[in-house]
Amino acid sequence: MHAPDFWRHRGLTARLLAPLGWLHGLSVKLKMHPGALAVAPVICVGNLTAGGSGKTPVAIAIVEALRARGRKPFFLTRGYGGTERGPALASRGHSAAAMGDEALLLARHAQTVVARDRAAGARLASDKGADVIVMDDGHQNFTLHKDLSLVVVDAEIGFGNGFQIPAGPLREPVRQGLARTDAVILIGDGDPDLEGFTGPALRARLAADGAGFTGKRVFAFAGIGRPEKFIASLEDSGAILTGSCFFADHHPYSEDEITELKAIAGEAQLVTTEKDFVRMTVAQREGIQMLKVKAVFDDPVSLAHLLDRLPASV
Repeated sequence: MHAPDFWRHRGLTARLLAPLGWLHGLSVKLKMHPGALAVAPVICVGNLTAGGSGKTPVAIAIVEALRARGRKPFFLTRGYGGTERGPALASRGHSAAAMGDEALLLARHAQTVVARDRAAGARLASDKGADVIVMDDGHQNFTLHKDLSLVVVDAEIGFGNGFQIPAGPLREPVRQGLARTDAVILIGDGDPDLEGFTGPALRARLAADGAGFTGKRVFAFAGIGRPEKFIASLEDSGAILTGSCFFADHHPYSEDEITELKAIAGEAQLVTTEKDFVRMTVAQREGIQMLKVKAVFDDPVSLAHLLDRLPASV
């Protein structure tokens, strides 16, 4: 989805929709209950808002940190946008239509289980050898016990207008969501109001990962929650931006759209995100490059201290 402009302001439209937002937050509260205990400890990397906050790069960075500590992490994801209900292992050979684009992106970095039923997905991951499970999203899902709950916040925009869906970007009230949080991870610059949260707040940034676009003329396109972050990362990599085109989050590209983008780009290099790249067919990817980004923590020692809290598999 593309976040509407009124999600950033407390205008008339947002105020009229606010009662529906209160009901949305209440629905989350009513679902709260102790989740099933998994064999392997579970880290949930979630957020409080709809749209791109940077949680997937953070989840990938955490998996890499776990591997460096000798652990065997698996990803667990719902597979948003895909038809697969699972539990099932995702691989590069699957389509985004089946598994969802985020699952395919995660599968490029570690074994990934797609499951609408998170408890069943955790069992499959444990059966396949996982000794830690990293959930990409799921802070508002209560079917599985979480040993470590991390909430990722886009520090630049914070929580938008502070209203809940559909009046604003929040999935639930900030104070309610942070009450279940072990640590907040702030992406980028800014100091959003965490409404009394006293736990650790780690800083991280999104950085281009071996891009190689320095001095190149590029035309950017993406279908993600916050394309502005993609553009910023592309410019930080040294690319010369000639133009851009944005689509709705998780947009499935047609052959005609790819053909038109190639025509518009002209002599410039077409560049998209890794998440968009995995949604395209092999034929569509011809002549298109992707910009990989990674989450870089300002204080890796603080992240290590959080991971020290994890119990061993039972």
